[in-house]
Amino acid sequence: MFEPCLQMRQFFETFEGKWMVAGGWAIDLHIGEETREHGDIEAAVFREELPQLSQLLNSWETYISDKSRIIENNLQEPLEEHIHEIHAHREEARLEILLNWKNKENWVFRRDEEITFPLAHMNLHSEQGIPYLNPEIVLLYKAKNTNDKDEHDFKSVFPHLNERQKEWLKQALIQHQPKHHWLEKLLY
Repeated sequence: MFEPCLQMRQFFETFEGKWMVAGGWAIDLHIGEETREHGDIEAAVFREELPQLSQLLNSWETYISDKSRIIENNLQEPLEEHIHEIHAHREEARLEILLNWKNKENWVFRRDEEITFPLAHMNLHSEQGIPYLNPEIVLLYKAKNTNDKDEHDFKSVFPHLNERQKEWLKQALIQHQPKHHWLEKLLY
């Protein structure tokens, strides 16, 4: 169970920066079981750590997502600020790396810089010791273009969220997407 996440932990073993599993796998790590099939695996890394990340990905084919286009990029030059997604391929392995922002002691939501979260508490660890992005942050990202798997993730993880997590997500959605239908469940 969680084999792709364990492989990711092994891959990032020599990485000196902060990394964590993101996306649907982070939801499943929080729940403690795999609730659906996953087409890929995502890692969250801070933009400031791109030089270390490019060294780690040196032997991989790397691409950036730029305005919905996937473009080959060797990560040797600084990336424009609007680029936040890196795809890395090597043999059968595929990673999607999501670049996150931070300032001083806070993670900063790139879509609304007023939404922050303390760095010291932005990730948890699974029973296997795998760091993963807090589910409330994952759900905030998933709220933009919510699809069936995002709905599944929300319904699956909701009973596993504590009151603080629900409150943070509620406040973030009220600020960023005040008409999102998940608020119906978060308000009661």
